[in-house]
Amino acid sequence: MLRSKLEDILMLAAVAATVSAAVPTASTAQTHRTDDPVIHRMWEVGMENSQTEELAQVLMDSIGPRLAGSTELAASQDWLVGLYQSWGVTVRKEEYGTWQGWRQGYLHVDLISPRVQTLEAELLAWSPGTGGPIDGDVVALAELAGSGSPDSWLPQLRGKWVLETIPEQTCRAPYEMEQNARPETVQRIQEQRTEAFAACRAATRALGGTGRLREILSESGALGIITSNWSRGWGTNKVFSAWTREMPSFDLSCEDYGLLYRMAQRGQSPRIRVDADAEILDDMRQYNVIAELTGTELPDEYVILSAHLDSWHAATGATDNGTGTIMMLEAMRILKETYPNPKRTILVGHWGPEEVGLTGSRSFTEDHADILENIQVVFNQDNGTWAVERIEGQGLLYSGQHIGRWIAAVPSEISDHITLEFPGAQNNRGSDHVAFLCHGVPAFRLQSPYDEYRQYTWHTNRDTYDKIVFDDLKENATLAAMLAYGASEDPNQVPRDRAILPIDPRTGQPRQWLQCGTARRSSR
Repeated sequence: MLRSKLEDILMLAAVAATVSAAVPTASTAQTHRTDDPVIHRMWEVGMENSQTEELAQVLMDSIGPRLAGSTELAASQDWLVGLYQSWGVTVRKEEYGTWQGWRQGYLHVDLISPRVQTLEAELLAWSPGTGGPIDGDVVALAELAGSGSPDSWLPQLRGKWVLETIPEQTCRAPYEMEQNARPETVQRIQEQRTEAFAACRAATRALGGTGRLREILSESGALGIITSNWSRGWGTNKVFSAWTREMPSFDLSCEDYGLLYRMAQRGQSPRIRVDADAEILDDMRQYNVIAELTGTELPDEYVILSAHLDSWHAATGATDNGTGTIMMLEAMRILKETYPNPKRTILVGHWGPEEVGLTGSRSFTEDHADILENIQVVFNQDNGTWAVERIEGQGLLYSGQHIGRWIAAVPSEISDHITLEFPGAQNNRGSDHVAFLCHGVPAFRLQSPYDEYRQYTWHTNRDTYDKIVFDDLKENATLAAMLAYGASEDPNQVPRDRAILPIDPRTGQPRQWLQCGTARRSSR
């Protein structure tokens, strides 16, 4: 079945590679502020003949979520390889380790008593399945744990579905409450929430901490674990991994979790039916996909376009990091058509799992330590949709001199809304640029607006194709191609002198430069 699926995906990729998303309606040459013919051609290929929609549709809809250790991640890597080969771009897969395999099937969760209702749920990653429908009563752990020692309430968990966390007071987005509710209402709800979560933390500490609590649950004979990690917005939950491989575990929407909790709290005996099809598999080999345009004058110096390919699994990983993946994929298509013989070698790194500890990019820097000194620049994208609005110098003292020149060649339609911040404070330290920057390599984030992304699509069940803004994505891809061109043609290497970072308020001293972590090459 997997081979057949991959063949279908590669066929879709070939179709995507030949279809243009837009037809130019008017000449844009008069609005460009550069006379560089390569930049003009990049605009035509990237902005007027973008393929971002077709490429994104295959990746997000046909392949889907790309969890570490999943067949979908493997399928997406093979799709990229086939696509680059069809464009005549040199490409390879580099193995760097293994990860726990997992197959996610369907999940059905239904309230069956005291009334019937289908509930909105997502399996937690690496959860086992149920082996068929399992009916069971629902109990609220916090309500039981407050009633005495574990010996007195532990037997009540056997054969039950356990609500592990406490519910939210309201599932309305906070900004709407602040805008529409009375101030005293907002304050009261916040106080109740703070008090409830504090009581839950205190009860956990009294039991010996989270580790001990989970030991108790593992020994309880419970049917499974129910959690709810609300993202403080309408209909959105953040969905990560299960802490146990022994019991089925799933996340329930904020609204449905509160429903079950209130019923259990008031003795109304909620009962649910859960049918989870999932399978924990053997370890799977993990790869980075590296595409390359070899330099003609300085082949041993490198410009790297960077984005992680993996995602969490509750949606389809559209903005984390499907948009970054498509941005760099499309940038390489633009480069191949307009600048096929670069001065320096241009690489695109589609990194293996970033979500479990920057494993792909860190493995690359460890396995290619010999080239780190020869990397001209890394441009990384990993923050959702919307147009790039900021490039920060990441604490490199003279980075602005080079990026300023490269961005000056970018048409004003793109560059005028980008803020350059130099030398920068090394903000946003959690993405793949860190794997390079910690070695002193000039590595920069192409930063898009962040707040809405963090709330509504980052690691949530709503991170889907429809959230992508393609006018911005095609612009971002074109920008990446233009910056790669500028960095490749620059007569000088970007200096690595370090600025003094801003004061850390916790210590009163300048922030410390990023330290390099070790790549975690296995989930064992």
